[in-house]
Amino acid sequence: MYTYPKNFLSITQLIQKLKDTGMTIDSNDTAEIALTTIGYYRLKGYSFHLIDPSTKKYIEGISLSDILRLYRFDSELSDLLFSYLSQIEVALKSQLVNAFQITHDALVLNDPSVFKDKKTFWKNQSTIASEISRSNDVFIEHNFDNHDGAIPIWAAVEVMSFGTISKTIKNMKTGSNTAFSELIKNYKFKNSNGRDINPSKDMFTSWIQAVSIMRNICAHNSRIYNRSISTRPQLIYSDVIHPHPRYNGLYQIMLSIKYLRPTEDSWTAFITDFKQLLNNYSDVCDIRRLNFPSDWESHF
Repeated sequence: MYTYPKNFLSITQLIQKLKDTGMTIDSNDTAEIALTTIGYYRLKGYSFHLIDPSTKKYIEGISLSDILRLYRFDSELSDLLFSYLSQIEVALKSQLVNAFQITHDALVLNDPSVFKDKKTFWKNQSTIASEISRSNDVFIEHNFDNHDGAIPIWAAVEVMSFGTISKTIKNMKTGSNTAFSELIKNYKFKNSNGRDINPSKDMFTSWIQAVSIMRNICAHNSRIYNRSISTRPQLIYSDVIHPHPRYNGLYQIMLSIKYLRPTEDSWTAFITDFKQLLNNYSDVCDIRRLNFPSDWESHF
């Protein structure tokens, strides 16, 4: 068995380590509470960009208070995003059910002819079946008891995860008079000529994947600030950063959120809260660490 070369450090030792690397700590008691309730490793993630690589010490003037404020900003940002992403998920499920009405089949999720790749269909069926079987919701039990276990799409989507919804949409057949063509009518955007157009399937599913990834990040209390996010949503041309950034961050995700917004009013309320949050933490938050361009407000 591999022996890890580093040993555990006590809270007292960790505080001293921070001081030795140049961080200002005004109160050992505050530091002890922070390291006990948040953790050294988690907090360090908010300070990597504040370390001088040549000296491996913190830039002069950096304090634990700064790092704690960044942590609080990130935590509040995560809560704000998760709340709005939940609205998007609920709306998307409703739109998906409405779109499948074109098939006139309540059990359409069980019909492989509606989906493009049959192997993917059966893999997804297994996941959906597992999610249904784990549910204790009254409407699922009702169908078990009264409809021989058949679960209509409007009940099934309510217990399907965002990831399963994403895979289901990605495997839908395209073309005129399909459920997918009905679905994307709700997500039109204006092209460079000012005309309303539907997103392509690749574009639309890239938005959903980006939103799904961000939802998981928020749900697991993972860091958002100063983070590269491993997804590349296809952006509307007017929103693309030139030159292209080396990595994707919250900016690209936020645009996907905008494209999938349930209503204009909900987006306006969300972005107002987002701007207020940035203002509240303007002393420590660098918008560039979220991969935002200088003219970001014009895109939102």
